[in-house]
Amino acid sequence: MSYRPNPRPATPSASTPGRRVRRARLCAALLTGSMATLVAIAMAGPAAAAGSGTPMRSGAGTTQPTGKSEARVTTAVLDLDHPAGKPQVRGKDVPYDTASIIKVDILATLLLQAQDAGRGLTEQERTRAEAMIEHSDNDAATALWREIGLASGLEAVNKRLGLSSTVGGAGGMWGLTRTTVSDQIRLLRAVFTDNTTSSTSGSALTATSRNYIRTLMTRIAAGQSWGVSAASDSGAGWALKNGWLQRSTTGLWDINSVGRVTSGTHHYLVAVLSDGNTSMAGGIATVEHAARTAVTSARAAS
Repeated sequence: MSYRPNPRPATPSASTPGRRVRRARLCAALLTGSMATLVAIAMAGPAAAAGSGTPMRSGAGTTQPTGKSEARVTTAVLDLDHPAGKPQVRGKDVPYDTASIIKVDILATLLLQAQDAGRGLTEQERTRAEAMIEHSDNDAATALWREIGLASGLEAVNKRLGLSSTVGGAGGMWGLTRTTVSDQIRLLRAVFTDNTTSSTSGSALTATSRNYIRTLMTRIAAGQSWGVSAASDSGAGWALKNGWLQRSTTGLWDINSVGRVTSGTHHYLVAVLSDGNTSMAGGIATVEHAARTAVTSARAAS
């Protein structure tokens, strides 16, 4: 399947923050319109369920007051036109919960395992993969998480892709996988560069596998197309995956976004991880501002 860049829909410019916040609130409102089932509600306890088109709290739907903001955000940007360079990191490169951005890693693991077995994905696997990435479907993610062998299967593939600081969530709690922006850039590099090789024995993702992930990341449902896409020039291509979850113990939100954007004449891999946000809308606004700032800085540096 060929990779087709996704032109960014017309959106308010960075000079209109009021409109940007309203758009983030609209995204949150759209996302709360319907409740998707989650086998990963087994995540109930200290953390919240990852996004599945609908933000959900942990604790099987219990209502928690929103706590005092403890927001933090970290970004990393890599200029794809100079892929041998080091990512530019802003903030502390420490672990965050992945929420639904882990779904890109789940798909990469599934594809590499299929390559090892000398086969393509089955029709059912493709249906689940497309629902998981395009619509952030949690039931599909849970089924594929089990198929890849849970955290141990993910971590085995991540070693081959060069990730060193990503720890899979326990049991069925894939959304509580912990990762860093540097590891997310390593994963994005494995997907979006054409000269990726494995860091140890075994094969890395083939061109066919990379193209498949790239293509799905350009088909994100309209209500979920926020995040790093804000750093892409109007009308330019982007590919992304977002993640969001609300912590039951604090009521605060983890909001994450990773992907590839186009700014000026360059293409960039961007990872933004945040937690401690008092609302989903506020977290989206924070992530989009951080993505724009990080890409602007990377452009100036190059």
